[in-house]
Amino acid sequence: MAEAAVKEIILQELDGLPEDKAVEVLDFVRFLKSKWEEEALERRFSSALEEIRKIAKQRGITEEDIQAEIQAVRAGKRE
Repeated sequence: MAEAAVKEIILQELDGLPEDKAVEVLDFVRFLKSKWEEEALERRFSSALEEIRKIAKQRGITEEDIQAEIQAVRAGKRE
């Protein structure tokens, strides 16, 4: 089914609902959007992390180097 057709059917179905049920539909739509946005954010974060690890490996930066840098910053001893 085409996206426009699905939207039209949803609007037709929504048109016959009482106001309180329409509010429930709106809440559900917002829930679905937030879930989709959260999943998209997680995918972007994972992709960025993978790219960062690839660059670190190319530059010879180890997990231990990163941890040492974090500890130095936290201790206020960054060079």
